[in-house]
Amino acid sequence: MRSTELFKEAMELFPMGVNSPVRYYSPEPVMFQQMYGSKAIDVNGREYIDYSMGFGPMILGHANKLVSNYVKSQLDKGILFGSISENEIKLGKTIKDAVKSIEKLRFTNSGTEATMHAIRLARGFTGKKYIVKMEGGYHGAHDYALIKSGSGTMTFGVPSSAGVPDEVSKTVLIGQYNNMESIEKLFKEFGNNIAGIITEPVLGNIGVVNPEENFLKGLREITEKYSSLLIFDEVITGFRFGFKGYQNIIGIKPDITTMGKIIGGGAPVGMFGGRSDIMDHISPAGNVYEAGTFSGNPLTMSAGIATLEQLKGMDYSKIDNYAATLEKELGAIISEYNIDATINRCHSMFQIFFNKNKVIDYSTAIASDAKKFTKMFHMLLDKGIFFPPSQFETEFVSFAHSKEDLENTVNAFSSVLKCL
Repeated sequence: MRSTELFKEAMELFPMGVNSPVRYYSPEPVMFQQMYGSKAIDVNGREYIDYSMGFGPMILGHANKLVSNYVKSQLDKGILFGSISENEIKLGKTIKDAVKSIEKLRFTNSGTEATMHAIRLARGFTGKKYIVKMEGGYHGAHDYALIKSGSGTMTFGVPSSAGVPDEVSKTVLIGQYNNMESIEKLFKEFGNNIAGIITEPVLGNIGVVNPEENFLKGLREITEKYSSLLIFDEVITGFRFGFKGYQNIIGIKPDITTMGKIIGGGAPVGMFGGRSDIMDHISPAGNVYEAGTFSGNPLTMSAGIATLEQLKGMDYSKIDNYAATLEKELGAIISEYNIDATINRCHSMFQIFFNKNKVIDYSTAIASDAKKFTKMFHMLLDKGIFFPPSQFETEFVSFAHSKEDLENTVNAFSSVLKCL
């Protein structure tokens, strides 16, 4: 098959044939050549209903006409200026107007860059050393984000990747998501030297894990008590649940926010922003350095402008209801076949955990049967349904999905879960 031939070539070029580890799975990943709406077509000509949606950015669907037209128009004007452009001002104003905690911002090229700079800024602004992150929380692939706790009882993080020095990992403290007591213990011991807390308000890279009542409020209160900063990583959740951030939905105002994915309309993008007095510490106004050749490039900005212009008039209840329908129908099938599984959903994103218990944090998530999820993933592929290939990723519903897509998905699941 053409896909097998191409993947052999990829294996000669890239580690395990991929340019991001989540794209690899055995025996070989599906290789796409075209996408439109809610559909993906592989190099062998087979069509799939896509619930990865580029791991979240494609909320309008693939090959959206207005986004494509904006990008094509910008191509004729130039793709990299090396100077400020009107596009970045336009997109920046749209984000600032929608998310009131963001008074000033900086564009970057990825969510990884955004969280890296946000952490440095928190340390530079406060003059403090430690950062608290949540066990299982994902903030990209830089040294200060690739830290996890070996067990729930460890205080200091240990590197979850080779190449991260111990000296770096020891500046990152690990708290447990949805466990305010674990956060309070850290602040009692290290509070006077904690620069800030960084967290996804909804965990999205161990599946979907919702915040329990008052947990995020507790983070806001304890950071204020110790003069630390609260950083919300909304790379996934920004503009996902409405024309705003998740922070606007829950009524909690962080000091710094990071975004990505949707604000670039599928083009490489990241952003960090917050209070003016904090952001004014960024060079050249201040002494915290941040830079990027491609940051705010007009091509990405045009894709973001076209995406947010459309989202502003969208009724988000449509995709929320579609995801709720899938949750209900798939849950009924799980019950019918007496499968140990549970579904977590937050608005238009969801995940099936092969776990008989409720998934509320990292430890309960990793107790899920990842091997069974992999079996399900491959069986769904055979039936033309494309999920992200991991128990610990997230499925996304877009405005391009249809009722027919949902019906076909439920039918495929019924057959697959019966076999499982």
